[in-house]
Amino acid sequence: MEKLGSGDPQQIGAYRLLARLGAGGMGDVYLARSDRGRTVAVKLVRRELAAQEEFRARFRQEVQAARQVGGFWTAPVLDADTEAEVPWVATGYVAGPSLQQVVGRDHGALPERSVRILAAGLAHALKDIHAAGIVHRDLKPSNVLVTIDGPRVIDFGIARALETVDESGLTRTGALVGSPGFMAPEQVRGDRITPACDVFCLGSVLAYAATGTLPFGSVDSGAHAVMFRIAQEEPDLEGVPEGIADLVRDCLRKDPGARPTLDRILERTGAEDTVSGGRSRDPWLPSALVAQLGRHAVRLLDTEDPQGPVGPVGPVGLVGAGGVETPVRDRGPRAAAAGSGGPGSAEPTPAASPEPASPAAPPPPDQLPTVAATQSGPTPPPPGPPPGGPFGEAAAPGSTRAGRST
Repeated sequence: MEKLGSGDPQQIGAYRLLARLGAGGMGDVYLARSDRGRTVAVKLVRRELAAQEEFRARFRQEVQAARQVGGFWTAPVLDADTEAEVPWVATGYVAGPSLQQVVGRDHGALPERSVRILAAGLAHALKDIHAAGIVHRDLKPSNVLVTIDGPRVIDFGIARALETVDESGLTRTGALVGSPGFMAPEQVRGDRITPACDVFCLGSVLAYAATGTLPFGSVDSGAHAVMFRIAQEEPDLEGVPEGIADLVRDCLRKDPGARPTLDRILERTGAEDTVSGGRSRDPWLPSALVAQLGRHAVRLLDTEDPQGPVGPVGPVGLVGAGGVETPVRDRGPRAAAAGSGGPGSAEPTPAASPEPASPAAPPPPDQLPTVAATQSGPTPPPPGPPPGGPFGEAAAPGSTRAGRST
């Protein structure tokens, strides 16, 4: 968490900003509180992206889809203004670090029991995401937050609005977005994407959690080398505990049809008696991590509203650091107000984005620039429901609906 800078806004919509949580390819993420006192994470889209009509249309579609995700194992999308001059989306805040930070910096590899319960929680989260017709396609340690109750998944699909935007800010046909080391073979090849893609990514996350290393090698050798190994070679599972090695290996099958279903994964974790209702009934983390999570929660309680008055602002205003309001367009209907009921606003967890890594630390394995592998082909039709049902998407020219915070 970082203090707000002079260039940061003080308020976005009805949310008073408290601190900066991080930044990514889509924009900046802030810790904020609603006018009713709920702590949330607000992602503010970059202006250059907001100026592109194709991006805005895709972003609108992805946010609408992400609002349909219910359940206990994800960070709910609470509110959004996709029509604002600078669009934004608010999700529940999860008071916990990312799995990337826990394994890569704070603790190291997790014990087998913790990895089993992690697998069960992520399988539950993916079931909820898939039930809404969404394929996550970017499940990785930085998109998994660790809480005392269990893991929580964030960023399920909104980032796919970036799929048609290249490094120069121009749209490109057939862009594929993913993170080196945590992509499925069908993503690398540009084949049709199904929910089995997320099962492969789950296997990579579990291998990382159990060993602290990537199953297809370090990205130090180059992103394309890693993607080649993902598509052509078998994973290196040395160090994965014997009790879960077979499950991880099956999740990492090259053939999507050979991977286990999420229900089968839940059976094989053996965690049915310890994981239910969005939480682990018994402590699932080493004691040192439990203590760290307690300190994290205390920091959140100590976070105060920034001092200084905020200029007058309506429910859709975006106020700059100097208190000057930036005009925005009329806001579209709110599907869910902060703190309201509904499948996307269940309150068992407040939730959001991981804290940025220390500047002195080396780049974590899933924090390299997002890779976009493009293919030539005809210009895709305007965004709309994918053919063949909610999972009948093609990874190359099209995209599914989704939602994430980068």
